[in-house]
Amino acid sequence: MLSALLHGIILAFGLILPLGAQNIFIFNQGASQSRLRGAIPVIITASLCDTFLILLAVLGVSIIVLTVPALQIGIFSIGIIFLLYMGWSIWNSDTANVSQKEAAMPPKKQIMFAMSVSLLNPHAILDTVGVIGTSSLSYTGLEKIAFTAACIVVSWLWFLGLAVCGKIVGHFDTKGKVLKIINKVSALIIWAVAIYLVSQLL
Repeated sequence: MLSALLHGIILAFGLILPLGAQNIFIFNQGASQSRLRGAIPVIITASLCDTFLILLAVLGVSIIVLTVPALQIGIFSIGIIFLLYMGWSIWNSDTANVSQKEAAMPPKKQIMFAMSVSLLNPHAILDTVGVIGTSSLSYTGLEKIAFTAACIVVSWLWFLGLAVCGKIVGHFDTKGKVLKIINKVSALIIWAVAIYLVSQLL
């Protein structure tokens, strides 16, 4: 069971470490909120979404998404719309004073955007199904539970850590210069993902 646990931890870190729209968005919200607790909605939403995808992958349910063309087209289309709007909103966000409430997204907006970059991102679905789902086939019983739990725990701790790091940067970046750069980079990456999805649809 220890090997399954370590496998889950290493695999989850390997999949979650690369810079992407989800990671940048969580970091961004941690930096822009006046207090860390203001980023709790995005942390919990992203973590729950990852937990949902991991469980689907391990249970084998998510493979349906990859075999039904209509579902793929629907996910891609909705994802493109959300990502384009999200990129525009982040690009135009005001970071002149990170202590102002206006500089941070309200809980509902955080939740909506976190769900879009988590559940409407085909890359996340493919990684979860193709890697975590496939790897879980090597285990049964308690070993499979340990492997799944390790992947989920790493996901929660990673998102919390991202928000904390963002908050630290936001605390020292009182004029919002670093945060402004992060916002621009975040928007560009999100738009790049949207463009990639369009190319996949075409």
